[in-house]
Amino acid sequence: MKNIRNFSIIAHIDHGKSTIADRFIQFCGGLSDREMSSQVLDSMDIEKERGITIKSQSVTLDYEAKNGETYQLNFIDTPGHVDFSYEVSRSLSACEGALLIVDASQGVEAQTVANCYTALDQGLEVVSVLNKIDLPAADPERVVDEIEDVIGVEAHDAVHASAKSGIGIQDILEQIVEKIPAPEGEIDAPIKALIIDSWFDNYLGVVSLVRVIDGEIKAKTKIKIFSNGNEHLVDEVGVFTPKRTKTESLKAGEVGFLIASIKDIDGAPVGDTITSAKNPVTEPLEGFKPVQPRVFAGLFPISGEDYEKFRDALAKLRLNDAALQYEPENSDALGFGFRIGFLGLLHM
Repeated sequence: MKNIRNFSIIAHIDHGKSTIADRFIQFCGGLSDREMSSQVLDSMDIEKERGITIKSQSVTLDYEAKNGETYQLNFIDTPGHVDFSYEVSRSLSACEGALLIVDASQGVEAQTVANCYTALDQGLEVVSVLNKIDLPAADPERVVDEIEDVIGVEAHDAVHASAKSGIGIQDILEQIVEKIPAPEGEIDAPIKALIIDSWFDNYLGVVSLVRVIDGEIKAKTKIKIFSNGNEHLVDEVGVFTPKRTKTESLKAGEVGFLIASIKDIDGAPVGDTITSAKNPVTEPLEGFKPVQPRVFAGLFPISGEDYEKFRDALAKLRLNDAALQYEPENSDALGFGFRIGFLGLLHM
């Protein structure tokens, strides 16, 4: 466990966060050159179209450090826009550290400050990186002062990097290994895992992204979902490299996926605790604070016959996007529909 490093990537939109994630995957051999594509973790069409990250993505890579030891890096590429701050806070809860990436020409932006404060509040070790150092407008000295004055994070030894050119990538990985602490937890203790994210697969049922705090989860382990008391037999566990890769088990300190034939959409809520059915823990992990929607819209199916399909689609979307809130609504003119709450216009 001393060779595991869990960290998130924090940055403002367009400061090169997803490009640095791509470089990590390339450097550690997560994908072959033929399989690599730009923004490889941005899998949604709208993410590729707009060049932004909306959904946090987890990746597990093996990195051979200069000290000769191999480290397991579990990193989560988080969104940079304020509308997706809930995604960021959930991702940070699975980590011991965060990589703060700042554009060396633009400096610190408001959303970077907000997300970095969230990381510091959660007690994470923050490692600073100045990206786009090769731009003519880059002013590293000014940006270092900004990071220290505005955020209050040590930045005089920040790595100077250019994700586009591949400069400084190994230096960043070395800083991660040196500065971010290893996770704490006991493999022999009863299973305790936090559900960071969930999504619905028509063939597999609910797939959950989990951070194992204590214990070890293997296939054929009988688990219990703390909030509803439901028990399930684990079919498969594994990690994303970024390809979905099956493993023998997920041990304390690791981040990976869990499939247990959960067909009920509300069967594994985000922020819930997973424990062993045989030897359950008595106290759940602290989940996530519920968020308050800021923008509301009334949505109605064109045909009344599609109401049930629309409701099912919203339930599946809510599983994948816990910040989304909705309730049934009835209109004399439009019929039955839903009042849906979003965190902002981009979220909508």
